[in-house]
Amino acid sequence: MAKTIIISNRLPVQLQIDNGSITAIPSVGGLATGMKSVHKGGDSLWIGWSGLTDEEIPDGLAPEIDKALAEHGSSKVNLSSEEVDGFYYGFSNRTIWPLFHYFLEYSEFELESWNTYKAVNQKFADAILEKAGDNDTIWVHDYQLMLVPQMVREKRPNISIGFFLHIPFPSYEIFRTLPWRKEVLMGLLGSDLIGFHTYDYERHFLSSVRRLLGLEVSFNDIHLEDRVIKVDSFPMGIDYKKFSDAAKKHDENKSGQRSELQRRLDMHKESAPDAKFFLSIDRLDYSKGIAKRLNAFEYFLNKYPQYKEKVRLIVLAVPSRSNVPQYQLLKKEIDELVGRINGEFSTVSWTPIWYFYRSMPFENLIDLYTSSDIAWLTPIRDGMNLVAKEYIATRTDQTGVLILSEMAGSANEMNESLLINPNNFEEIADALYEAINMPVEEQQARNSILQKRLKRYNVEKWANDFMTSLQNQKEIDHSYKSRRLSKDMLKVITDDYGKAKKRLLFLDYDGTLAGFHGDPQKANPDEEMYDLLDRMSALKNTDIYLISGRDKDTFTKWFLPKKYNMIVEHGVWISENGEEFRMLENVKRDWMEKIHPVLESFVDRTPGSFIEEKNYSLAWHYRKTDPDFGQKRATELNTVLTSLIANDDLSILNGNKVIEIKSSNVNKGRAAMRVFSQKEYDFVFAIGDDWTDEFMFQELPDSAITVKVGRQKTQARYYVDSIKNVRDLLEHFVDQPKK
Repeated sequence: MAKTIIISNRLPVQLQIDNGSITAIPSVGGLATGMKSVHKGGDSLWIGWSGLTDEEIPDGLAPEIDKALAEHGSSKVNLSSEEVDGFYYGFSNRTIWPLFHYFLEYSEFELESWNTYKAVNQKFADAILEKAGDNDTIWVHDYQLMLVPQMVREKRPNISIGFFLHIPFPSYEIFRTLPWRKEVLMGLLGSDLIGFHTYDYERHFLSSVRRLLGLEVSFNDIHLEDRVIKVDSFPMGIDYKKFSDAAKKHDENKSGQRSELQRRLDMHKESAPDAKFFLSIDRLDYSKGIAKRLNAFEYFLNKYPQYKEKVRLIVLAVPSRSNVPQYQLLKKEIDELVGRINGEFSTVSWTPIWYFYRSMPFENLIDLYTSSDIAWLTPIRDGMNLVAKEYIATRTDQTGVLILSEMAGSANEMNESLLINPNNFEEIADALYEAINMPVEEQQARNSILQKRLKRYNVEKWANDFMTSLQNQKEIDHSYKSRRLSKDMLKVITDDYGKAKKRLLFLDYDGTLAGFHGDPQKANPDEEMYDLLDRMSALKNTDIYLISGRDKDTFTKWFLPKKYNMIVEHGVWISENGEEFRMLENVKRDWMEKIHPVLESFVDRTPGSFIEEKNYSLAWHYRKTDPDFGQKRATELNTVLTSLIANDDLSILNGNKVIEIKSSNVNKGRAAMRVFSQKEYDFVFAIGDDWTDEFMFQELPDSAITVKVGRQKTQARYYVDSIKNVRDLLEHFVDQPKK
């Protein structure tokens, strides 16, 4: 039976070793909670590191650990302390974490850490391969394991793989500074579906793929060889019911036994009924902006001194990566800031900041959420920030104000909160003032909308939406594969070819027989191609035509001595049996004087683009330009040309990084049909990769075998993935018994 395999850096289980016995306790973190609906029963497995290094596991206890983990549907990856240091504390948290959060100054680019990261990713991939069947579904999580999808794909090309990044993906300008940027992108592209929290992160990723790998991106689909990878955004939710129910239970327990923390909070509330509690909860991390928040609080007290002794900031900083130098410096900075501000503003009865550097149990978090009038969460950069959602979920009477950084991923879904720029102290101080004075009715109106949204799109729906999208992608892939030229269908076609008495083959050149080049004149035929075409041209009862948008001078130089049949410039010229080119169509050139200056103006404004002037057409190439900028200019040029040629009987052809203008009465389909009508053919074949080849696929008879190179939308009956597949296919024709 097919199963789901979840992979993350850490397992959703905490191991405790006591007197030689193992206890496994389920974690209560966001990911572990979110994956409950996916990780259930006997049809799922979670693979990850147990949290214990090889050195920490007592001799002979490994089997007991495996047994304890198996009871929780988990399987461990063994890591040494050296691997944890290089992979987790090294590359993951000293390179990727700061870089992806835009702290370029903290990013370390150490080759040794990168090599450890690769080796550990391979360990995770091997663990998956050991457990996975071809029909299983793999879901890889987060920045520590970005190479795993491709490593698995190499061994299991047909397995379904999803990847979700739980931190921001940076803009291209930031990401390009990573020395191993292409390797990371290719690692991720081993997936079938790549998920991000927000559209911004998705957009940044697609931009990097276009610019760094030069791959075709259509909306949110990436075309890579024989696959289409879907990229989408799935904003992660929380276990809304868990927090809402806990808050209700907390409210019902007012007369019962309360925690020590709650009693202290209540005492301060009673002593100053009009005072407001500000709540700040974060992991201790430079991306969370805690130091800036403290400085902003000081700014607020100076700008609005009437609120001294009327507000209190509760700061909960959860320890994190305490052995990374930047985190040690950050803790020192925050300790000193809290001490200085408290020293400056404290009175006998009032301490402005309560500072906790620790983790707190769930019950105490609920105490803080339900007791705080204002949640103040201002990360400098944050993938999502679930604390904001948790706070709103606990506000049972819908009072309370959320002040949220617009740099947090959750800000996209929480417009009803007070959104601020975490670097703008003036704006923050004014937002705190507004929050303190916001009428209860307005608080409830804002929170009512937020609660409905968060309740509807909870963490379970997030996980299920991702899995549904991954399954849909798998089905789409199967539908593509049903039209892919399979071995069985290839045998049928080559058998029909072998039986035919008279055969006609049309072969496109660029993108079909030969790859693309920045300079079209350098995409010249190689010896392997000449050899293949020589053998095909020698076949009996077989007429082969190279059919291309290329100019006749280039094809004269490359192929006329070979005496191949050729149709060029989309059907303007034809050469058969080594004769000089003659015109197939009577076309005009007078329009070119009007269009050429327009193209020149676009060349001037689009670095890397150039004009190719053919005998009866003009082409504007933009393969060497920045992909986004080139596409923008191409769209603009299309608009300009469409209005210019409205009355000139001209057509605009949008090819692969090229726009070509030519006469409307000339196309490959028309030229192919003129050749087809001259003789009685009982086998017709056409192959091409471009929009210009669609004319050929449409015009040829229904019995023709038409093949597209690549997975784009097409009128062709079949498709193949690459130029290599094209040449392999043509070799099958050559190898058929000669007739």
